[in-house]
Parts: sequence; structure tokens; C-alpha cells
Amino acid sequence: MLVVIDADGLHRVDPASLDAVVAPQPLDVLTPVATVTELPAGEPIGGPDAAREWRIRGATLTSALQLGLSLGATELAVAYAKEREQFGKPIGAFQAVKHRCADMASRTEVLRAAVYAAGVCLDTPEAGDPVRAASVARVLATEAAAASGKDAVQVHGGMGYTWEVDAHLFLKRAWVLDHAYGDGEHHAEALAAAL
Repeated sequence: MLVVIDADGLHRVDPASLDAVVAPQPLDVLTPVATVTELPAGEPIGGPDAAREWRIRGATLTSALQLGLSLGATELAVAYAKEREQFGKPIGAFQAVKHRCADMASRTEVLRAAVYAAGVCLDTPEAGDPVRAASVARVLATEAAAASGKDAVQVHGGMGYTWEVDAHLFLKRAWVLDHAYGDGEHHAEALAAAL
């Protein structure tokens, strides 16, 4: 089942009814991408309020996925920095690598707090505005996941771009998820408008 979210609500569309062209070289090989020439109207299954709820939950869950990406990239880079030696000592002992790994860790922990807060606000709206919390999480997630992915590639050097090391996969998945349920810029604009 495919659910389409628009301003009018939620619509169920049979995926077999779509005229889709699969992208030959997706950015993330584990996330197939296709172009749909025309999207049928589909069967309505929810109104505007349901669509709003799906957007908030989708933004929060996508931010949680990007938290996992940021954490995974950080753990991969730190482990590599501890084991890879250059000039007789681990590269993690060098200031540039050490600071890059510290930046990754701090970005990840700030994002973790924002994602957890968004989850709490979704479960208990009295704790805070779920829309605002989801937007804060999205803004931080789009930046943290991509930046940590880039840093993991940098820590690995030239090996970070190869299929032998997973560092580039964290970056590519972050880029794919960046636009799901609104990118960071969209949510930053929403936060600014609410001030």
C-alpha cells in the first residue's frame, strides 16, 4: 500500500497502478528511487488533521533515523581513528582528527536530546508543542547526519569513498532522508514563522 499525503488529507494508492521509472543509479543502493509521471487521486483514508499528524510523526521518525546515522558515523570514525596508525601513533591522537570526532559526538548528543524531546511531546502534548519539537529535531537532524557523514568520510581519508568502508553509506543515506517530511530549511522557516 502507498499512502499519499497532501493538503486535503491522506489517500491510498495501489502501487501497481503507478507508471514509475526506476532510477538506474540511486544515491543510496538500499533505497530504490523511482520517478512517477502521474499520481492517481487514490482513495481518501483521512482528512487534513490526519495528514498533519502523519507529517509531525514522519518528521520525528525521520529525525530519529538520522540520529542513528549520525551516531553510526561517529562510532565508525572513532573506531577507525583509534586503530589506524600514522607516524607511529593512532590518527586519533592528532588534533585535527580528535576535534573532528569530538564535533561529531557533540552534534549527535544535541540531536539525541531534540529527538527524545520530540518523542515526548508527541506522546504527551502537555509537555510541549509537538509541531515545534518535530521541527527543531528536523533542523538539527538534517545538519547533524550530513555533517557527521562527511566527517566520517574525512576521518577515513580516501578509503571513506570506497565500497570497502561503510562511511560513505552514512552520508548518502543522510542525503536521501534530508528531504523526507520537509528539509531543515523548511522546518527552520516554520519555526521562524511561529516566533
